Amino acid sequence: MTTEPTAAVRPRNRRQLIVEAAGRVFSERGYHWTSMEEIAARVGITAAALYRHFPNKYALFAECTEIMADRLVAAVDEVPPAAPLADLLAALGRVTVAYRASGGVYRWEARYLHREDRRHLRAKFAHVVGRVEEAVGREHPLPPTGPPATGQPPAASRPLSLAHLRAVAALGAIGSITMHHTSIAARRAEELLSASAARVAATDPAAAPRGAARPVEPPAQPVPRTRRAQILAAAIPLFARDGFASVTNGQIAEAVGLAPSALYRHYPGKVDILAAACLQAAGVVTQGVDRGLRDIADPYDAVVALAATHVAYCFEHTALNSVAEAEVAGLPDDLRRPVVLAQREYIAVWEQQLRLVRAELDPRQARVLVHAGFGVAVEAGRGLRWRDTQEHRDVVTALVVGALGL
Repeated sequence: MTTEPTAAVRPRNRRQLIVEAAGRVFSERGYHWTSMEEIAARVGITAAALYRHFPNKYALFAECTEIMADRLVAAVDEVPPAAPLADLLAALGRVTVAYRASGGVYRWEARYLHREDRRHLRAKFAHVVGRVEEAVGREHPLPPTGPPATGQPPAASRPLSLAHLRAVAALGAIGSITMHHTSIAARRAEELLSASAARVAATDPAAAPRGAARPVEPPAQPVPRTRRAQILAAAIPLFARDGFASVTNGQIAEAVGLAPSALYRHYPGKVDILAAACLQAAGVVTQGVDRGLRDIADPYDAVVALAATHVAYCFEHTALNSVAEAEVAGLPDDLRRPVVLAQREYIAVWEQQLRLVRAELDPRQARVLVHAGFGVAVEAGRGLRWRDTQEHRDVVTALVVGALGL
């Protein structure tokens, strides 16, 4: 007796499976480096089957960013309006850690959304930030008048609400888990990140941490004295503004007054310019560490110096930092390897000094907190629109130190 072969049954949640797989791939490789064929392979279907659900890559990308934002909105809306801040942060920590592999899709890649889609996304994030900001202001109000310890103008006269700044910085601590691959149990990650975010929310940004009085300056912008250096200097702001994949060789060549073909005398291809930018970023932070830790013996002072140096780097080299963070995933393995090694060495210095101060942390926990500090620096800097003043550097440094639990 023979039986007819059974036709494959299409899962009812195939669209959901596609979106989840796409979110992971977009987060890992970036929008422009991801193909529909790669996403289809992750789901275990053909590209043709994928196109039955989404007409093109952009439509799938837009839905991924929308769904991640919707999850965050749902998380805060499930928390009663008068609930403690800790409940809000715990809810956001749970959903962010649960979707860690796909959560990075909006942090850098959302810039590729069309204007209307970007507007919708911002409105949803504004709702999330607003809920956190209200709770921060309610539980950790700052004096509306009186000069802060560092001599800044009174809080009420500053253009940006300090409750808002602490809210976005706290969310930066939580969201940082999507930007690295440190292996840690989900529950432990939630606890670490929620506690870190709570400390950020409770920090008075005007109160400089002990040991922060020493002025810190990262290496200055290098003067491009060679044609190769001029090409690199011209390419970095273009990559930061438009994204690596959107910038053409013609744009880079025009910025330095060359014919596009002349670029190949100095770089084999555009991706080699990107690799040089990422290595330059690694070199700048390494020099900053050497300079910032010089003559410092106390571990607490060393961590504060690292925080101040990193913040100074973020403000001084905003475009370079953006390119190094957002575009490194697009490098081929042979070009990415030295960049990743340099980044790991940088984080290892932080991890070592932090564990000397907080001996209860194991290496993974310390690493997660270091990345939380980086997330705070990025989001607080964005909140301040990267306006580079000593006041802003001091404020962000205080928030980073708070995230680390010092």
